Amino acid sequence: MKHILKLLILLFGFGVLQSQSLIGAWQNDHVSELGEALTSVLIVADGYQVITTYNSQTGAFIHTNGGTWELQGNIMTETVEFDTNNADLVGKTVSFEIDLTDDTFQIVDDSRKFKRIDNGTPGKLSGAWLMSGRMRDGNLESRPTNTPRKTMKILSGTRFQWIAYNTETKQFMGTGGGTYTTIDGKYTEQIEFFSRDVSRVGAALEFNFNLKDGHWHHEGLSSKGDPIYEVWSVRE
Repeated sequence: MKHILKLLILLFGFGVLQSQSLIGAWQNDHVSELGEALTSVLIVADGYQVITTYNSQTGAFIHTNGGTWELQGNIMTETVEFDTNNADLVGKTVSFEIDLTDDTFQIVDDSRKFKRIDNGTPGKLSGAWLMSGRMRDGNLESRPTNTPRKTMKILSGTRFQWIAYNTETKQFMGTGGGTYTTIDGKYTEQIEFFSRDVSRVGAALEFNFNLKDGHWHHEGLSSKGDPIYEVWSVRE
């Protein structure tokens, strides 16, 4: 009987952890050793995740890494696709123990505790997307998504981040992110960090968007003011 009770307790505990979802966005605000106020945001989509740290006041980009993920019990496993602190980690698989509740997420032995921002709602574009097409000279040109060179955008219900990188060369080309909304066919980004140009932080960009056969069509002006028409496809 004691053995049966122990088994039931273990199974019940495992079930509780598994019922809690990582999907969505998480945030931690902390202070660096130099006294700099920092914000770290973790965005988790189905199968893919990204975590980024930036200056809370200026939006100056500091670090990002991400890739694929899976969770077995309280062990999270990630295969790294990009890491601006250590490119040698690209392609490697790492596992770590986590402590997860409905409202908090923490890697065991990491002092940072993340608070949930959202659970994948209310925005209509939650997920991991790859750029698969772009309008050039009036022609919509397709772009393969199965190559090492990728432009990926990960969104929760309120947060977005795009990342350009190459898994073969381990090169990182750039990233930017912040908050977004999808209201009445308008997709609006509020930029909170931009690795290429911190002067873009604070800008609000509005685009027309619609979903066609699982593809996200995205039209408006870039952060430089150039007209763009992009197609993004859900990453499998």
